[in-house]
Amino acid sequence: MKNFNRIPIGYILSVVFVVSLIFAQFLNVEFGERMADKFYSFSSEMVLLVPCIFLLIGLLDVWIPQQWIQEHVGEESGFRGAVLVVLLAMFLGGPLYGAIATAHLLWKKGCSLRNVFMYLGAYSTLKVPMLLFEVSFLGWKFTLVRSAVALPVFILIAEIMAAYARRAGVQLKQFEDDVENNQRIRIDCVSEARTNHNLIRGWTSPSSQRK
Repeated sequence: MKNFNRIPIGYILSVVFVVSLIFAQFLNVEFGERMADKFYSFSSEMVLLVPCIFLLIGLLDVWIPQQWIQEHVGEESGFRGAVLVVLLAMFLGGPLYGAIATAHLLWKKGCSLRNVFMYLGAYSTLKVPMLLFEVSFLGWKFTLVRSAVALPVFILIAEIMAAYARRAGVQLKQFEDDVENNQRIRIDCVSEARTNHNLIRGWTSPSSQRK
């Protein structure tokens, strides 16, 4: 029983779901068959998209410097950082779980919590492909009104969530840890360089040459 309690609840729910699908197929339950079709479609999409998403995330992690993220969308970025994350979210495509991976990368590299939440809100409501699809079915007026209402709402939600996270002690811990590690590495490198420089000066000094 103790070992059973150690199993993550996600694994248990996954097993229950798969068993339910198998029983639904054997019993020819219409609802279960539709659920299995949706699950297969969604799984196929994930198998195709997730590797591409992680590849792009890896490239962004390597190409975009940490200092650039902190400067442009960090805690001190202000209005400019908010505009940048909203524009970034608008011109990206793909499912929401891709945005979550990008948001984690931004947070890890020093993006403020407010901008991270704002990015997720803009990604879920203001993506350009979604806006164009909405315009084709509901018209420009509806899209403009809906966007004008959604934009201040998710900005307000981002501010509230960021304030709550700060009070809860959630901050740019990963970024701070990386900065501390980088500073420690620089100090070690400087100390080693000074030691080598002193050794070289000692070897090349006139007194050592006379000896």
